[in-house]
Amino acid sequence: MPAQGRKNVRGKTGVRFKAAYTKSKDEAMLRNVTSELIVYGKVTLTAKVGKQAQQNVEKLITLAKRGDLHSRRLARARLRDGISRKDGLSALEVLFNELGPRFKDRNGGYTRLLKLGPRRGDNAPVVILEFVA
Repeated sequence: MPAQGRKNVRGKTGVRFKAAYTKSKDEAMLRNVTSELIVYGKVTLTAKVGKQAQQNVEKLITLAKRGDLHSRRLARARLRDGISRKDGLSALEVLFNELGPRFKDRNGGYTRLLKLGPRRGDNAPVVILEFVA
């Protein structure tokens, strides 16, 4: 019979509910990955995270193509502040000053996922997420 009252303790029934990867942690991780991709142009990550980050970046570039104040504020809410290039441009500035005009004539498909194979430690599938030229 499983333990009823004690949830996160080790005992003869083991750990029933472990502290999981919550939604807030997931959103923070995606915000970091998205900002790094925008600033550096390429990022290596697992396949599932890559698909989620790809969806976020596609939406952000669509906002950058619009270029108005409202879309800038919406994009600002989805990006991390502290990530910037050596020349001092933040992710938001790179998005609206470089990537928006670069993909102005393209209707979607701004990024691509390149499969690398399994990761050495845990055999997770690893991909490279980068912008299309």
